[in-house]
Amino acid sequence: MRRFMSFREFDWALLGMVMILCTISVLEIYSATLHTKYTGFHTKQFFYIAGGLAAIFLFSKIDYHRLLDWVPWAYGISLVALVAVKLVGTKVLGARRWIKLGPMHFQPSEWVKLILILAVARYFANLGGRSLTWKDIFKAFVLVGVPMLLVLIQPDLGTALTYTPILVAGLFLGGINLRQSLILVTCGAVFIAAAWSSGKVLKPYQKARLTSFINPDNDPKGTGYQLLQSKIAVGSGGIWGKGAEKGTQTQGDFLPIPHADFIFAAFGEEHGFVGAIFVLLLYFFILMRLIQNAQTAADLSGSLIIMGVVAVLTFQIAVNVGMVIGFMPVTGIPLPLMSYGGSSVLFTFLALGAAMNVRMRRFVN
Repeated sequence: MRRFMSFREFDWALLGMVMILCTISVLEIYSATLHTKYTGFHTKQFFYIAGGLAAIFLFSKIDYHRLLDWVPWAYGISLVALVAVKLVGTKVLGARRWIKLGPMHFQPSEWVKLILILAVARYFANLGGRSLTWKDIFKAFVLVGVPMLLVLIQPDLGTALTYTPILVAGLFLGGINLRQSLILVTCGAVFIAAAWSSGKVLKPYQKARLTSFINPDNDPKGTGYQLLQSKIAVGSGGIWGKGAEKGTQTQGDFLPIPHADFIFAAFGEEHGFVGAIFVLLLYFFILMRLIQNAQTAADLSGSLIIMGVVAVLTFQIAVNVGMVIGFMPVTGIPLPLMSYGGSSVLFTFLALGAAMNVRMRRFVN
C-alpha cells in the first residue's frame, strides 16, 4: 500500500512535459545531423533518455534524507573524480573533461552538480534556518568553490559557472541578509575585475568567447563565427520556420555543433518563432511545477534540494538560449533535455528524480 501511495504522489504532469521536450530533442538531433558526420546521434540520445527515465524512477524511491546522509562520501568521491580527470582524463579540443570507460566517456563535472545540490541543501538545512554568520557563508563558498576550481583548471568554464546558482540559491533560502548580499556582490565584482586583468585565471580563448558576443563582426571567421551563424539561423526561421530537415544554416553545415550547444538555433531555424516559444513555454511550466513542489516539501532540506535543481536548470536555459540569440557569451553550456550528451541528460533526469523524491514524501512526518 505504501509503495502504491508513493507512486500516486509521483508528478506525472511534470514527467509528461519532460518527455515532450525529450521527444523534440531526439527529432531535432535527427534533423540537425542528417547528412553529417554526427548522423545516428539521435539513436544514442534516445538510449540516454531511456536510461534517464529508468534512473528517475529508481532515484525517486530512495528517501532523500538517506541521500543527504551519504553526501560526505559522495562529495569526497566527486573531488577524487575531478582530480582523476586532470591526471588521466581524455583530452578533447584542448581540455580534459572526460574519463573513458570502455566505449563511453564519463564527464564527472556534470554529476558533481547533483552532489553539490544535495551538499548545499544538507549544509543549510543543518543550520536550522537561523541567520547566517560570515563563518557560515565562508564555509558555503568553500563547499562549492573547491570543485568549481577543479573544473576551471580542466579547463571547463561553462560547467564551472553552473555551480554558482546552486550556491546563490542556498544562500538566499538559507537566510542571508541584504547587507551581507551587497558586500558579497561588491567583493565578487572586484574579484572578477582583478581576475580578468591578471590574465592568470581565464585563458585568452575564454576571454575572447566572453567578449565576442558584444560585437561578433569584429572577427566573423574566428571568435565571432559561431555566434553569427547562430543568429543567422534563428533569424532565417521567421515565424513558422523552414521545416524539418530544411534549415539552410543547419543542413549546410554552417551552424556549429547543431545537435549540442546550438540545438536551439537549429530548432528555431526549422520551426521558427512559434516553435521556439512553444519550447520556452514548456521550460517555464516545468520550472513552475518544480517551484510548486518546493513550496509543498515536508522540510527545509527538501525545499533546498528542489530549488537547487530549479536554479541550475534556469541558469542553463537562460545562458544557452541567450547565447544562441547573441545576448550571452558562448560558454558551451548545454540546453537541458534538448542538447545531445549522455552525462548532461542523465544529470538532468537524476536531478528531476531528486525533486520527485521530495514531492513523493511531502506528507510524511
